Amino acid sequence: MSDIASRKPESFIDFRDDSDLPIRPTLAKSNSVMPIATPAQYRAMLDAAQKGGYAYPAVNVTSITTINGALRAFSEAKCDGIIQVSTGGGEFASGTLVKNAAFGAIILAEAAHLLAEKHDVLIGLHTDHCQPGKVDSFLRPLLEASKKRIAEGKGPLFQSHMLDASELPLEENLTLSKALLKECADLGIILEVEAGVVGGEEDGHDTSGVAAEKLYTTPEDMLAVYEALQPIGRFLFAATFGNVHGAYKPGAVKLLPTILRDGQKVVTDKHGPTAEMDLVFHGGSGSDLSDIRETLDYGVVKMNIDTDTQYAFTRPIVTHICQNLEGVLKIDGEVGDKKQYDPRSYLKKAEISLANRLKEAADDLRATGRTIFGTV
Repeated sequence: MSDIASRKPESFIDFRDDSDLPIRPTLAKSNSVMPIATPAQYRAMLDAAQKGGYAYPAVNVTSITTINGALRAFSEAKCDGIIQVSTGGGEFASGTLVKNAAFGAIILAEAAHLLAEKHDVLIGLHTDHCQPGKVDSFLRPLLEASKKRIAEGKGPLFQSHMLDASELPLEENLTLSKALLKECADLGIILEVEAGVVGGEEDGHDTSGVAAEKLYTTPEDMLAVYEALQPIGRFLFAATFGNVHGAYKPGAVKLLPTILRDGQKVVTDKHGPTAEMDLVFHGGSGSDLSDIRETLDYGVVKMNIDTDTQYAFTRPIVTHICQNLEGVLKIDGEVGDKKQYDPRSYLKKAEISLANRLKEAADDLRATGRTIFGTV
């Protein structure tokens, strides 16, 4: 991999100081050691992963309990990581009556900022899969929340956001991506984009009916994304290589990681080795370890994990209910056992199980023990 100091073109803003930001006077300084990464620290995390040949587990959260499970995992694995919120996760967190995705995402992010202070690893906060129709109701309110925090002398609320405009033709996708990347870059925030389609269904976004060829990003598409976005600011790129959201039996999903290699080569052949892009692996749950490890050689620095951690969270709850049925339920007029139906009794088990599964992901991604906390 390229050297950290030289891998990005000069046109990328250097957030190791904040001199290029229009809001510089009130932006939290990047040399402060805070568990939630500053813009400069987040970029240093990505650089370290790219140079070191590893990637960060990016886990979707929906509650305080799942945030704590993620933080526990990263602390115990001694690795930095990414906590992310989807539109559905934000809506859930806001409550079944309110059902406001942006509001819920703000609540989860603010909670993560506080909870992370008890942990000695760096954490990036990210939002997952925002389709074009939700940009104004989800993404832009979160950018406004970051502007408010920056005006108060704090860092941005999230370190990166994902625009999933893969449903649009590539030209329209890039037009929207460029506009949003400019808005993000002005705040020191990185934008993740997607070209090609991740199959399956997640949080109500169902792409299971798309044509098979759209599951594979072409080298030409990867070059077009680089040339459109590189002059504006740093970005993450979810190029698709057969990835599918959800859980499938072995052999059901055909991944072609070499697509990432070939796309990176087209870009670096034309623009030089420092043009290597920061790639994201979507639909990582249930993937073969060999495929996961291969993508790390081609520039993947972030892998989303949601399905597997959802199952890891739910499984001990089911076991608890089944093993303590008479205590959990007030059967035949009995009073049950409060200690067994107290939600804390099974949510603690769920938190630990989620953490254990996430630590497996850190091992798979070669991220265990790779924290840069306190060094940047």
